[in-house]
Amino acid sequence: MKTVLLASVALSVAALTPAMALDVTKTATIAAPPATVWKTIGGFCGIGDWHPVVEKCTLSDKGGKKHRTLSLKGGGTILEEEQARDDKAMSYTYTIVESPLPVSDYSSTIAVAKDGAGSKVTWTGHFKAKGAPDAKAQEVIGGVYDAGLKGISEKAK
Repeated sequence: MKTVLLASVALSVAALTPAMALDVTKTATIAAPPATVWKTIGGFCGIGDWHPVVEKCTLSDKGGKKHRTLSLKGGGTILEEEQARDDKAMSYTYTIVESPLPVSDYSSTIAVAKDGAGSKVTWTGHFKAKGAPDAKAQEVIGGVYDAGLKGISEKAK
């Protein structure tokens, strides 16, 4: 009886524990100077020019913050809000406001740094899985980053 009670309490606590934040970080080395890479990706709506799944990016201002609406190839939209920008350090941080992706509480930073004769782009995201197992949410976000970094590598020359 004691074992059953302890197991029941443990399951109840586990069910009430908030989902743990997940992280995904992807990097790419690009054979172009940082200023060239930043010029390619630095504009908040620049993603429409280099990410292969983004058909169109529309910039708007809501409450004094920049928002971008990403129209995806094959349908669907993602609404994101810029949280911070540092053009000198070549980075910006944004959050997802609305999205079909299996994540919530999503925050991400993309940054460019000098790496030898070229550049290193680092894309990091923090989020919780929503409607999918943690591993699936990480796989989806990792795939988004991999495709984007490949697009940046092809555009920033």
